[in-house]
Amino acid sequence: MKIGLIGCGNMARAMARGWARPVVCFDPVLERAQALAQETGGQALRSGAEVAQGADLVVLCHKPAQLRDVAAELVPYAKAVASILAATPLSALKQAYPDRPVYRFLPSLPAEVRAGAIVQAVDTSTRDEREGLGRSPDLDAQVRDLFASLGTLVTLDDSLVDVAMGLMSCAPAYVALVAEAQIDAGVRRGIPPAQAATLVTETLGATAELLRKRGYDTLAVRREVTSPGGTTARGLAALEAGGVRAAFSDALDAVLGDARR
Repeated sequence: MKIGLIGCGNMARAMARGWARPVVCFDPVLERAQALAQETGGQALRSGAEVAQGADLVVLCHKPAQLRDVAAELVPYAKAVASILAATPLSALKQAYPDRPVYRFLPSLPAEVRAGAIVQAVDTSTRDEREGLGRSPDLDAQVRDLFASLGTLVTLDDSLVDVAMGLMSCAPAYVALVAEAQIDAGVRRGIPPAQAATLVTETLGATAELLRKRGYDTLAVRREVTSPGGTTARGLAALEAGGVRAAFSDALDAVLGDARR
């Protein structure tokens, strides 16, 4: 399956690196497209239409507000379309790309290293409707496998994809901020920055792996580390007093507020 990218920003670059295969791409900033094409062994083209003509699957990585303008250029040529656009439900994609197979995914930056979560929106259209658009089970499987190769694929109702964005697509920035705060705290107490960074990041990664092994039972893992009245208990109490739960809840509300404008 030949992949075409419309837009060559950070997320497009992360997916292309994760796929580790040549892509054809277009970006209004020519240098950005050329850099991505050179890195993947692909080709930077002069227009989105050229990308659609040369690709089996066009992946929309442009700004959501550009949906209709970009679709007007691609519709005559696109064979199948996958979108990673925020706040753009399947219904809007189907309107913009009528009579074409359309898919909606939500990746996150760790796709670059084939890790993290990838969300696919469930398409509730009937089998007859899908077949009428040229959407075969084989095509569905190819597209699904393509994105599943970038991480752990999770299927969600289309109405929940933007909520998922606040949990996992934005999360690399949150985790980086948490790591930065912990590193700074260690440096303040005398640990050299490089060693503090190693201690924190290796522990974060290992804890994620442990949670996977334990079936994502966060409470059980937390209890194993926390002795009654011990040092971890005091640290957790300080985090709770600092409003860590409320801060993450507020962050999700803020993301969804922006997504719905």
